[in-house]
Amino acid sequence: MLPQSKAPANRAVRGAVHRHEHLSKQGLLERAFTFAFRGLVYAQIWEDPEVDLEALAITPDAHVVTIASGGCNVLSYLTANPARITAVDLNTAHIALNKLKLAAARHLPDHAAFHRFFGEANRPENVAAYETYVRPHLDEPTRRYWEGRDLIGRRRIGGFRKGFYRKGLLGGFIGAAHLVAKLHGVDPREMLEARSIEEQRAIFDARLAPMFDRKFVRWLCDQPASLFGLGIPPAQYEALAGDDPQGIAAVLRHRLEKLACDFALTDNYFAWQAFGRGYGKGPAAPLPPYLLAENYEAVRDRVDRVEVRHVNMCDYLDGMLDASLDRYILLDAQDWMTHAVLTRLWTAITRTAKPGARVLFRTAAAPTLLPGRVPGAILDRWDYREEASLDYTRRDRSAIYGGVHLYVLKG
Repeated sequence: MLPQSKAPANRAVRGAVHRHEHLSKQGLLERAFTFAFRGLVYAQIWEDPEVDLEALAITPDAHVVTIASGGCNVLSYLTANPARITAVDLNTAHIALNKLKLAAARHLPDHAAFHRFFGEANRPENVAAYETYVRPHLDEPTRRYWEGRDLIGRRRIGGFRKGFYRKGLLGGFIGAAHLVAKLHGVDPREMLEARSIEEQRAIFDARLAPMFDRKFVRWLCDQPASLFGLGIPPAQYEALAGDDPQGIAAVLRHRLEKLACDFALTDNYFAWQAFGRGYGKGPAAPLPPYLLAENYEAVRDRVDRVEVRHVNMCDYLDGMLDASLDRYILLDAQDWMTHAVLTRLWTAITRTAKPGARVLFRTAAAPTLLPGRVPGAILDRWDYREEASLDYTRRDRSAIYGGVHLYVLKG
């Protein structure tokens, strides 16, 4: 537990999510979400880092500011050799996970140990490696988090012994989806038996797509709380549901179809996480850039360039100098935000951005959400790369988002 920082973080999350009276139906949903958000949400980040790296075009002098989330992309951005990365997050579990990854990259003895820890994340050797190599280099709050107990009394670091990617809200959501599928006679792992995109399509059409016609599955999709495991608050659920006139079940079916059918399994570790609840095994298994053997030395040698901050993005930016930052990654956080918060955020981004700075974010629905919500005087200073954004959306292997959006500061 991190009691000294949890209260202000919770206030910030509540400020972003709570929009209705607490006794209203929507208000109760919002408060249930912020309660669920108190612990680990993402054991693995669900934004495609290869798309990010292409869109961001990181240069060696760049100061990158990103929301930390599960930390995978923070380490993957190091492969582009930026001067500095600042990773901010309101979730104390995500802060602890990012600091664990940085310490492990720096202090585990070799790539094999690093891959075993985060690429397999289900081996008893990982806990021993933590005790020997990583623990002595963690700050006290991070060590306290990993050696603290979960709701049923197990040490959190023990998750790396039995399957860390089954943990957190997202891990629980995927596990629940597997259970619902099996209750209807379908095992999602069947997808991993495909040996071509054609076979992936055949399995999806025959086995997975019909699930969305089941009455219980459609009812479940219509419950906003059922998607808390995806980290989707009620406001984002509404945006997602509005993306298809047939409702949320049709949206989820379409996103799952893209994940299952648009990319070869040999190139999409997101599909392995969704259908296999972990990364694939063997030397040819797809992995995030930071876990690839060819990137290990670069990541290890550059981890000191990363600063992890337990702070609101707006508060961090308010403390930075004018024209001092180069790249901004907002994930899907703006889907949570009110007009006032969006305006505050983009005012700070515009003030701190160098000419040519880039902002990358994702949205649950397809369109960019900024026009009409952020003042025109601010947006007019930015060039929305619409054609490139559509291409990034098409190629984002995580398949969970409706849109990937790139803005570039004009001259």
